[in-house]
Amino acid sequence: MDRPEPPAVSKRALAVGLCAVIVGIAFEAAAVATAMPVAARQLHGLGSYAWAYSLFTIGMLFSTVVGGRISDRIGPVRPLLLGMAIFGGGLVIGGTSVSWPMLIGGRLVQGLGGGMLNTASYVLIARVFRPEQRPRMFTYISMAWVLPGIAGPAAAAWITRSLGWHWAFFAVLPVLGFGGLLVAPTLRILARSPRPEPTPADADDHSSPAPIWAAAIAALSAVAIQYAGQRLDLIGIIPALAGIAGLGFSLPRLMPPRFMRLARGLPAVVLTRMLLPGAFFGSEAFIPLMLVVERHLALTLAGSALTIGSIGWFGGAWMQSQRWMTLQRNRMIILGTSCVAVGVALMALVAWVPAIWVGLVVLAWIIAAFGMGVATATSTVATMAFSSDAQQGRNASSLNLGDALGSGLFVGISGSVFTALRGHGALSGTFGAAFLVMAVVALLSVAASTRIGRVPHS
Repeated sequence: MDRPEPPAVSKRALAVGLCAVIVGIAFEAAAVATAMPVAARQLHGLGSYAWAYSLFTIGMLFSTVVGGRISDRIGPVRPLLLGMAIFGGGLVIGGTSVSWPMLIGGRLVQGLGGGMLNTASYVLIARVFRPEQRPRMFTYISMAWVLPGIAGPAAAAWITRSLGWHWAFFAVLPVLGFGGLLVAPTLRILARSPRPEPTPADADDHSSPAPIWAAAIAALSAVAIQYAGQRLDLIGIIPALAGIAGLGFSLPRLMPPRFMRLARGLPAVVLTRMLLPGAFFGSEAFIPLMLVVERHLALTLAGSALTIGSIGWFGGAWMQSQRWMTLQRNRMIILGTSCVAVGVALMALVAWVPAIWVGLVVLAWIIAAFGMGVATATSTVATMAFSSDAQQGRNASSLNLGDALGSGLFVGISGSVFTALRGHGALSGTFGAAFLVMAVVALLSVAASTRIGRVPHS
């Protein structure tokens, strides 16, 4: 059965506005990473530095599910506006903070807004853009995420030095407001337009709404596992076991039906997105450190390897949207995951064999980032295609939840491997082991992607 015709709105204004909002969120991430060490020193928060990121994660994981439920119930317009308002409020709290508890409280609020905003944006795209238009839209979304990662750290460093770390938060507000102004006319039209009528497919969909309590347990469990990974002692076993048990209890209620059985279709897409970002970002976290400590490169030069890799991400996202790309969507995801596995494996080789030309790092990371661009955009399109109109919010929240959980958990695992092996042998073996573990995770994502099967409307 054909899906209902999307509402007649300005898709160009909506695309530009959403991209502007995402640029603001992405710049905030780059700015916080740059300014947070300065803020922690001034506010005496170095002893609890990790909470600036853990509380953001808690807020984002929780509100991702809440945003999906609200979007399915009343549409994506109100949760999108609410997410923007909450995220903006978190920026104001962060920028006006006079104590460390106030600052990390602001980070919690930012996470709450960011998670809801992200999920509502995906539902909005699914409602407004036809299936054949979505791949190109996610090319623009990828560009909006990538560009701040290139220029953001330098801009945030200048703002922090010249104006103070508070302005790293305030500087995001104009970008967020600009995006809100652009999407406002479209949102007004959508708010007045009737919601799509349930279809027979919706009636046959036995997925129940994701429970809010399960989202809270999953968020707290993820932080407990991260905390255990930072301790690496006997006491850390308790939060590790509690976190694993919490995820085992909550994930089946938050993910698509038959997710725990590794079923084909949507469950395989979500599982792929849980593993793939973890492998990529778990490796990326150690590339500059390896180049500085083991290869003795300048920090600026080491960081440029990640910047150049961003070009590969955009290239992959662009390629998957082109009409001449005739690969089926599921095969595109397999291609993307395979590229990430190859890139991370090459990184492990470079780390383990210091005699190898250091320029291979750039080539390896372009390959891996290219794979992320292909697989991330295509898996999002696939999730929309596998979802009925009544389940777009729930399935978008499952995808985003898996993405965030995988990134946080596997980055923590790679850090734990590095910490456990550091000082017990050559640095080359320590870095190589961390990359090798992430290569195994990438191979698991390849295996998961092979179970997706043909994607509807592709």
